[in-house]
Amino acid sequence: MTSFDIKSQSIKSFVYLGLLFGTPLTLIWNAWAIKTRTGKIIGTVFPTIVLTLIVGIGPMKILFSQGAWRTQTILYQNGQLSFKSVEFQMQDIGALGYNKRTVEVFYLTPFFMTTSEVPNDIDQRVEWIKVDKEVNELGLTFP
Repeated sequence: MTSFDIKSQSIKSFVYLGLLFGTPLTLIWNAWAIKTRTGKIIGTVFPTIVLTLIVGIGPMKILFSQGAWRTQTILYQNGQLSFKSVEFQMQDIGALGYNKRTVEVFYLTPFFMTTSEVPNDIDQRVEWIKVDKEVNELGLTFP
């Protein structure tokens, strides 16, 4: 499964908190400020759908997942596409420690990327070059 991810912590926090706090405020504003009946219906449908999704997922789950995934090690680099790699990433979740994952990353820009599962036969594929490059974006020090 491929998923879209935001690499920049500040942009990701802005988007997540904007959804959490902006959606109810937009819903209230549209219900209060728009005078016509059809305008109110149209202006409240989208915020209501987003608010329903937020309540369904749970605000705390959204807040806990707002930390950006940081690259610790680039394991493989694609030989044809320099913006495609297999990376070991960690996500700081505060006092609860770190989430860890190994994913195939396709960088759209320095701030946005898509991630997918790493194929099992990556060692046998010709297009992947093993690099094992330490990046340590979290700045962790080891004793």
